[in-house]
Amino acid sequence: MPIKPLDDFASNKRVELTRGEIEAILKKAADLIRTRVDYKFILILLFLKRISDKWEMEYQQAYEEALKDGLNEEEAREEAKNEVWHTFNLPEEYLWENIRKNVATLPETLSKALKKIAELNPDLQNVVDSVDFIQFTSNRENLEILRQLIELFSEKKLTHVSPDILGDAYEWILHYFAPQKAKEGEVYTPREVIKLMVEILNPKPNEAVYDPACGSGGMLIVSYNHVKEKFGKEEADKLFLYGQEANLTTYALCKMNLYIHDIMNHHIAHGDTLLFPKFKEERFDICITNPPWNQDGYDETTLKKGEMWKQRFKYGFTPRQSADWAWIQHMIYFAKENGRIGIVIDNGCLFRGGKEKAIRRRIIEEDLIDCIILLPEKLFYNTGAPGAIIIFNKNKPKERKGKILFINASQEYEQHPEVRKLNRLSKEHIKKIANTYHNFQEIEGFSRAVSIDEIKENDYNLNVTLYVFPEEEIEEIDINKEWQELRKIEEEIKEVEEKIEEYLKEVG
Repeated sequence: MPIKPLDDFASNKRVELTRGEIEAILKKAADLIRTRVDYKFILILLFLKRISDKWEMEYQQAYEEALKDGLNEEEAREEAKNEVWHTFNLPEEYLWENIRKNVATLPETLSKALKKIAELNPDLQNVVDSVDFIQFTSNRENLEILRQLIELFSEKKLTHVSPDILGDAYEWILHYFAPQKAKEGEVYTPREVIKLMVEILNPKPNEAVYDPACGSGGMLIVSYNHVKEKFGKEEADKLFLYGQEANLTTYALCKMNLYIHDIMNHHIAHGDTLLFPKFKEERFDICITNPPWNQDGYDETTLKKGEMWKQRFKYGFTPRQSADWAWIQHMIYFAKENGRIGIVIDNGCLFRGGKEKAIRRRIIEEDLIDCIILLPEKLFYNTGAPGAIIIFNKNKPKERKGKILFINASQEYEQHPEVRKLNRLSKEHIKKIANTYHNFQEIEGFSRAVSIDEIKENDYNLNVTLYVFPEEEIEEIDINKEWQELRKIEEEIKEVEEKIEEYLKEVG
């Protein structure tokens, strides 16, 4: 196959793509695959197109610099190919325009390209090579879908697109397919819920943020963006991001998501966190996660087969049917002495008895729980259950010691603009909840600081509605007006009864 000369790549003019233009391409791609094809194929192609276009841009910049440094054209071309000038090492034959040249061999070329790119870039192993385009296109209909996707992505250069815009586009695909994937058991945490957690935990430059069930990387990306908005990109790049994910495909999506957002300072591992944690020597300023709720199969026997179980599960072992408090204990262990922890979890773990109550009691008595937030119903794609956010703090300020702030945010929602039967948190709701937390504020019917002594009296039950219940609006009644209306209704009933009597006499 003839390779397109690099000079042709270099001739591309600088074109800034808008958010609308990128989303239009992805909407067409989503329409193409609908429910027939896994959305990960779109994300792999988007990622490949981005790194290929970026490689061309880096080549052009390096080529021009080499000419300025006195190299001749041939020497400058060779120098510009050197991997030191590139974010990723891409062979010339596997740049996007060369891959798409021969439609007949497209699946084979793509597969070879992704395997070679993974081989040359260790960070991309089990990431770009995580899908099989040859198997995918064994179906003729899928071959045509692939051809159309390639042509669709070829319409625009992604060279100069802002990482924020491209990252949002990647997130748009995850969000768009979330309802469908939820039916298959895949969890997508609404970004508004993550935003609320990050606002509360408030990561700062030079801190380490850890998500032990990182999924597609939302918690880490929102944490990065939080620091970027407050302190700028240079300071955000000083944030250390760590994550672990058990599902290999989701792990790949997470790595690509971080790269697409131009977040390079990350460490993502693949594996079962509860049994085999990958960052055993690290300790973190912030631990934040949305783990699988009520995860089955992690009882004492199973957890003792894993690593570091004595250190991590010192408060007790979870029942087989729910690992909620195993996730919590894992994060408590890995948080630094002044670490902050946030977990969004099933509401039931706040009040269930048995082994979970025994763990809960010990953690309450150590005064590790800072705040509990009851969320509204129907926020999540995979369940209508409300869920709760629990905030832990290993080093509570003096005024918060011996107390837990309960926030009942069950009424803080608006209807989702795109997904029927779903709610979401607005910016105003997030601000209200976060401010209440930071100010340790008590608001009638919304928030209350409760002493640990009172919680002990309630048998260590942390159900938010036990401590804070929204006030019902009492409608003022105009007694005179209501009485007049009642008299009027009675007169109307009397008139109807008289008419019925007359009809009955006529019929009789």
